[in-house]
Amino acid sequence: MSVAVVPGSVLGGEALRSVLRETPGQPVRGDAHIRAALTGLVRSAGRELLSFDDPVGALGRGVPEHFLRFADACVRTAADRTATIRRITPREGLAHVREPWHCPGDARVADSIPFKIIVADRSVAAVPLDLDLHYNGVLLIRDPVVVQALVRVHSSWWEMGDEPGQRTPAGKAPGHLRPVLQAIMAGLTDEAAATRLGMSARTYSRRVGELMSVLGTASRFRAGAEAARRGWIQ
Repeated sequence: MSVAVVPGSVLGGEALRSVLRETPGQPVRGDAHIRAALTGLVRSAGRELLSFDDPVGALGRGVPEHFLRFADACVRTAADRTATIRRITPREGLAHVREPWHCPGDARVADSIPFKIIVADRSVAAVPLDLDLHYNGVLLIRDPVVVQALVRVHSSWWEMGDEPGQRTPAGKAPGHLRPVLQAIMAGLTDEAAATRLGMSARTYSRRVGELMSVLGTASRFRAGAEAARRGWIQ
């Protein structure tokens, strides 16, 4: 399987999902077994805990309230025993949280997350069997190559993400739009850019529109000029 290295990820979106679905690991199903596996994973993390998460992604999807409370407690428990916690969540989901979002450790927001995941000490990862909800079952992955690939994915999204509630500083493009701006400046077609960035054509088109709106123009040529004027292009 060919794998593309792209800004914001290590594997193209669909390629990465295929790798995860085909990766040998230990499947865990059933409420009690899943909670035991995730509890053990979090407690094993002494140095670092990385995650892609969505604070409201499970709401309205049939996940019992006790499991939602457990998931939240899992992350907070990690703060007492783990040196570094880095959590990435979609900005759209965060916008629907009624109360101020407090998270132990460090957090970043991105336009989207590729899947849910928890990685402990860069040695074992827990990925939902359906890539979306831990409640539907998880795959425990210990293959060092796959785990390191997942760590790289997380690191790339982290670098491109923004701090929750923080506006984009002057001279810097919004984190989730930087890869789109780079693709436009490189002269890539929409199809080539979407493939390189691991996005669907619709998602890429939507982000181009968002970038144009932020820059106040409907012309891609003028978008490049405006981005340069703002210091977004180094």
